[in-house]
Amino acid sequence: MTEQVSTSRCDSPLLQAFVENRLILVKIAARITGCRSRAEDVVQDAFFRLQSAPPITSSIKAQLSYLFQIVRNLAIDHYRKQALEQKYAGPEEEGLNVVIQGASPETSHINFSTLEHIADALTELPSRTRYAFEMYRLHGVPQKDIAKELGVSPTLVNFMIRDALVHCRKVSSSRRDVVIAGRR
Repeated sequence: MTEQVSTSRCDSPLLQAFVENRLILVKIAARITGCRSRAEDVVQDAFFRLQSAPPITSSIKAQLSYLFQIVRNLAIDHYRKQALEQKYAGPEEEGLNVVIQGASPETSHINFSTLEHIADALTELPSRTRYAFEMYRLHGVPQKDIAKELGVSPTLVNFMIRDALVHCRKVSSSRRDVVIAGRR
Protein backbone atom coordinates (compact mmCIF):
# COMPACT_ATOMS: atom_id res chain seq x y z
CA MET A 1 0.00 0.00 0.00
CA THR A 2 1.56 3.29 -1.10
CA GLU A 3 1.18 6.22 1.23
CA GLN A 4 -0.05 9.44 -0.34
CA VAL A 5 0.89 12.59 1.52
CA SER A 6 -0.02 16.06 0.40
CA THR A 7 3.02 18.28 0.77
CA SER A 8 1.39 21.45 -0.53
CA ARG A 9 0.13 22.44 2.92
CA CYS A 10 3.52 22.57 4.74
CA ASP A 11 4.25 26.00 6.14
CA SER A 12 8.02 25.79 6.30
CA PRO A 13 10.79 24.25 4.23
CA LEU A 14 11.75 22.15 7.27
CA LEU A 15 8.29 20.61 7.54
CA GLN A 16 8.31 20.10 3.77
CA ALA A 17 11.60 18.21 4.08
CA PHE A 18 10.16 16.21 6.97
CA VAL A 19 7.12 15.09 4.99
CA GLU A 20 9.19 14.23 1.93
CA ASN A 21 11.64 12.13 4.00
CA ARG A 22 9.21 10.60 6.49
CA LEU A 23 9.80 6.99 5.40
CA ILE A 24 13.57 7.38 5.79
CA LEU A 25 13.03 8.94 9.23
CA VAL A 26 10.85 5.99 10.24
CA LYS A 27 13.56 3.55 9.09
CA ILE A 28 16.18 5.40 11.14
CA ALA A 29 13.98 5.33 14.24
CA ALA A 30 13.08 1.65 13.67
CA ARG A 31 16.77 0.69 13.65
CA ILE A 32 17.14 2.24 17.10
CA THR A 33 13.85 1.21 18.72
CA GLY A 34 13.68 -2.20 17.08
CA CYS A 35 10.02 -1.78 16.22
CA ARG A 36 8.31 -0.04 13.31
CA SER A 37 5.29 0.85 15.42
CA ARG A 38 7.45 2.59 18.01
CA ALA A 39 9.41 4.24 15.23
CA GLU A 40 6.17 5.70 13.86
CA ASP A 41 5.47 7.14 17.32
CA VAL A 42 8.96 8.67 17.46
CA VAL A 43 8.56 10.28 14.04
CA GLN A 44 5.17 11.63 15.04
CA ASP A 45 6.70 13.15 18.18
CA ALA A 46 9.40 14.72 16.01
CA PHE A 47 6.76 16.22 13.74
CA PHE A 48 4.96 17.85 16.68
CA ARG A 49 8.25 19.27 17.93
CA LEU A 50 9.05 20.68 14.52
CA GLN A 51 5.71 22.44 14.28
CA SER A 52 6.62 24.57 17.27
CA ALA A 53 10.28 25.00 16.27
CA PRO A 54 11.52 28.34 14.95
CA PRO A 55 11.92 28.51 11.15
CA ILE A 56 15.30 27.42 9.81
CA THR A 57 16.53 29.02 6.62
CA SER A 58 19.67 26.97 6.10
CA SER A 59 20.49 24.65 3.21
CA ILE A 60 18.43 21.53 2.53
CA LYS A 61 21.40 19.40 3.59
CA ALA A 62 21.52 21.15 6.97
CA GLN A 63 17.76 20.79 7.36
CA LEU A 64 17.91 17.05 6.66
CA SER A 65 20.78 16.66 9.08
CA TYR A 66 18.74 18.50 11.70
CA LEU A 67 15.71 16.25 11.06
CA PHE A 68 17.77 13.07 11.28
CA GLN A 69 19.35 14.25 14.53
CA ILE A 70 15.98 15.06 16.10
CA VAL A 71 14.55 11.64 15.16
CA ARG A 72 17.71 9.88 16.31
CA ASN A 73 17.68 11.64 19.69
CA LEU A 74 13.97 10.96 20.23
CA ALA A 75 14.42 7.30 19.26
CA ILE A 76 17.29 6.93 21.71
CA ASP A 77 15.22 8.58 24.45
CA HIS A 78 12.33 6.25 23.67
CA TYR A 79 14.63 3.21 23.70
CA ARG A 80 16.15 4.23 27.05
CA LYS A 81 12.73 4.80 28.58
CA GLN A 82 11.56 1.40 27.34
CA ALA A 83 14.70 -0.29 28.73
CA LEU A 84 14.16 1.39 32.11
CA GLU A 85 10.52 0.32 32.22
CA GLN A 86 11.47 -3.27 31.40
CA LYS A 87 14.14 -3.21 34.09
CA TYR A 88 11.67 -2.29 36.81
CA ALA A 89 8.61 -4.06 35.45
CA GLY A 90 7.74 -7.45 36.83
CA PRO A 91 5.02 -10.02 36.62
CA GLU A 92 1.63 -8.92 37.88
CA GLU A 93 1.66 -11.69 40.47
CA GLU A 94 4.53 -9.98 42.31
CA GLY A 95 2.22 -7.10 43.14
CA LEU A 96 -0.16 -9.38 45.01
CA ASN A 97 2.27 -9.83 47.89
CA VAL A 98 3.17 -6.17 48.35
CA VAL A 99 2.49 -4.87 51.83
CA ILE A 100 0.23 -1.83 51.82
CA GLN A 101 2.13 1.04 53.39
CA GLY A 102 0.15 3.08 55.88
CA ALA A 103 -2.51 0.45 56.47
CA SER A 104 -3.57 0.67 60.07
CA PRO A 105 -3.62 -2.45 62.24
CA GLU A 106 -7.39 -2.06 62.49
CA THR A 107 -7.78 -2.04 58.69
CA SER A 108 -5.49 -5.04 58.33
CA HIS A 109 -7.46 -6.91 61.00
CA ILE A 110 -10.79 -6.11 59.32
CA ASN A 111 -9.45 -7.25 55.94
CA PHE A 112 -8.07 -10.52 57.31
CA SER A 113 -11.23 -11.10 59.31
CA THR A 114 -13.36 -10.56 56.22
CA LEU A 115 -11.24 -13.01 54.25
CA GLU A 116 -11.62 -15.58 57.03
CA HIS A 117 -15.40 -15.15 56.99
CA ILE A 118 -15.50 -15.53 53.21
CA ALA A 119 -13.36 -18.67 53.46
CA ASP A 120 -15.78 -19.99 56.09
CA ALA A 121 -18.72 -19.06 53.83
CA LEU A 122 -17.16 -21.04 50.99
CA THR A 123 -16.94 -24.13 53.22
CA GLU A 124 -20.71 -23.87 53.76
CA LEU A 125 -21.31 -24.34 50.03
CA PRO A 126 -21.70 -27.69 48.29
CA SER A 127 -18.28 -28.95 47.25
CA ARG A 128 -19.09 -28.78 43.53
CA THR A 129 -20.23 -25.15 43.81
CA ARG A 130 -17.20 -24.19 45.89
CA TYR A 131 -14.90 -25.91 43.42
CA ALA A 132 -16.48 -24.10 40.43
CA PHE A 133 -16.24 -20.75 42.22
CA GLU A 134 -12.61 -21.22 43.28
CA MET A 135 -11.49 -22.46 39.88
CA TYR A 136 -13.17 -19.57 38.08
CA ARG A 137 -12.51 -16.69 40.50
CA LEU A 138 -9.14 -17.67 41.95
CA HIS A 139 -7.49 -19.66 39.18
CA GLY A 140 -9.08 -18.08 36.10
CA VAL A 141 -10.25 -21.34 34.57
CA PRO A 142 -12.91 -20.72 31.88
CA GLN A 143 -16.43 -21.82 32.76
CA LYS A 144 -16.66 -24.19 29.80
CA ASP A 145 -13.55 -26.06 31.05
CA ILE A 146 -15.01 -26.29 34.55
CA ALA A 147 -18.24 -27.61 33.06
CA LYS A 148 -16.38 -30.35 31.15
CA GLU A 149 -14.45 -31.32 34.27
CA LEU A 150 -17.59 -31.50 36.42
CA GLY A 151 -19.69 -33.09 33.67
CA VAL A 152 -22.35 -30.35 33.74
CA SER A 153 -23.47 -27.61 31.39
CA PRO A 154 -21.68 -24.26 31.26
CA THR A 155 -24.97 -22.63 32.25
CA LEU A 156 -25.07 -24.65 35.46
CA VAL A 157 -21.46 -23.64 36.21
CA ASN A 158 -22.47 -20.03 35.70
CA PHE A 159 -25.32 -20.45 38.19
CA MET A 160 -23.03 -22.18 40.71
CA ILE A 161 -20.53 -19.32 40.53
CA ARG A 162 -23.33 -16.79 40.89
CA ASP A 163 -24.80 -18.65 43.88
CA ALA A 164 -21.39 -18.80 45.58
CA LEU A 165 -20.85 -15.08 44.99
CA VAL A 166 -24.29 -14.23 46.37
CA HIS A 167 -23.60 -16.38 49.43
CA CYS A 168 -20.22 -14.69 50.03
CA ARG A 169 -21.80 -11.25 49.68
CA LYS A 170 -24.50 -12.15 52.21
CA VAL A 171 -21.91 -13.35 54.71
CA SER A 172 -19.75 -10.30 54.08
CA SER A 173 -22.63 -7.83 54.47
CA SER A 174 -23.96 -9.53 57.60
CA ARG A 175 -20.42 -9.43 59.05
CA ARG A 176 -20.18 -5.72 58.18
CA ASP A 177 -23.53 -5.11 59.88
CA VAL A 178 -22.26 -6.85 63.03
CA VAL A 179 -19.04 -4.79 63.01
CA ILE A 180 -20.95 -1.53 62.55
CA ALA A 181 -23.44 -2.45 65.30
CA GLY A 182 -20.51 -3.29 67.60
CA ARG A 183 -19.01 0.19 67.12
CA ARG A 184 -22.15 2.01 68.24
